[in-house]
Amino acid sequence: MKVSQEDVKKVAHLARLEMPESKLGEMQDSINKVLVWMEALNSVDTTSVEPLVHMTSALNHFREDEGKLTLDRAKALALGPDTNDTYFKVPQVIE
Repeated sequence: MKVSQEDVKKVAHLARLEMPESKLGEMQDSINKVLVWMEALNSVDTTSVEPLVHMTSALNHFREDEGKLTLDRAKALALGPDTNDTYFKVPQVIE
């Protein structure tokens, strides 16, 4: 399958791309090269190949979500510039 310059203009319009006339031939050649490559891939016999779900056999190993105290409240509040006994004080952002 070969694309024409009219096809390139249509695809550029659908993709909302500004395509100057001087670049149409270059883009047409690029698209045709991709299509030739895809035709070569289509000619490969893949009947005995299992479809891939992931590119590697590695799996995510998730840990259990366990809540635990990692920083004491007093230590955390000591890090803030303006605090009271319970909270950080911040400037009011909603009136």
